[in-house]
Amino acid sequence: MNPSYKFLEHTADALFLAEAENLAELFEQCALATEEVMINLSEIEQKENITITGKNKNVEHLLFDFLDDLVFHKDSDQLIFNKFECNIEKNNELYQLKCVAHGEKINPEKHEQKVDIKAITMHMFEVKKTDEGWEAKVLVDI
Repeated sequence: MNPSYKFLEHTADALFLAEAENLAELFEQCALATEEVMINLSEIEQKENITITGKNKNVEHLLFDFLDDLVFHKDSDQLIFNKFECNIEKNNELYQLKCVAHGEKINPEKHEQKVDIKAITMHMFEVKKTDEGWEAKVLVDI
């Protein structure tokens, strides 16, 4: 299975479904879809890197927190990203995430801004193991 994401019909917000063979690729696809809701990814240059880390016993909560961190960096630091290098390990009952996000500061003259994400929501949010790998459904409040 090739990692991918696609947007699904939703009346008011943005909804996407991501698929990947492993959790690291799933997190990367969800991050790309989240950023694509807001901005044209092809216009982003990889000038700045940040590291995002997290720990949680629940993989859904870990993904939720990770995507929420992306929205936080967009709002507080004006950073947007188009490349993610995620590593996820499970030690005992705890999932641990380390992700290096590559991007740059938002420049309205350069970047085609689409809509602003207000928040990641738990409504319809799910992460599940499938026969082919992993799948996530995410609804973002715009």
